[in-house]
Amino acid sequence: MLAAFTAGLLLITISELGDKTFFIGVILSMRHSRRLVFLGVLGALAAMTLLSVLLGQVVSLLPQYYIHYGEIALFLGFGFKLLYDASQMPAVAENTGAKEAAMEVAKQNPDGAIARSAKDKLRSANLAIVLQAFTMTFLAEWGDRTQISTIALAASYQPIGVTLGAILGHGICTAIAVIGGRLIAGRISERWVTALGGVLFLIFGAVAILEGSLPSVDILQQG
Repeated sequence: MLAAFTAGLLLITISELGDKTFFIGVILSMRHSRRLVFLGVLGALAAMTLLSVLLGQVVSLLPQYYIHYGEIALFLGFGFKLLYDASQMPAVAENTGAKEAAMEVAKQNPDGAIARSAKDKLRSANLAIVLQAFTMTFLAEWGDRTQISTIALAASYQPIGVTLGAILGHGICTAIAVIGGRLIAGRISERWVTALGGVLFLIFGAVAILEGSLPSVDILQQG
């Protein structure tokens, strides 16, 4: 369980820092209560994590042979792609994650604020903020590389450990976004974050190869 927890924590913490969902939290927290934004964003990421782990458990019903090599291909593919993307980025570049997040917020709030009538109470306004943060984050995270990677981890690692580690990682990134986002957003190098994420995926792929090499030999010998 410790290995699963650590894998989930590292995967999410490094991959999500500077991602589109990170900057959604940053931008919304500049306009609304940080506490409400934190609840909405983290709630969406936790829900997505649980869904991904459940999907991973369904995938785990497939023959272990396919799961093992599918996991390796997935991690190595993401790793090399991220390293390639990082190599194509200039040393000082506009953060595309921030740009995409700003576009998402603009689509949801064309007037820059939550539309509400004069009769809206504070409670309904707060709920609207939480729901907005939840919906935007959930939709932005759907199909993201971290969701697919969480599915792969849950198919091969202990699911409770992956869930706890991933949710904690999301909580750390979300807290950084809503508390210190205004200060650090302009200082995050998308190139280095992308490269670090690529290295992490390659490490996970190498670990999967090493862990599966001995069983693979046994299977060949039995055959």
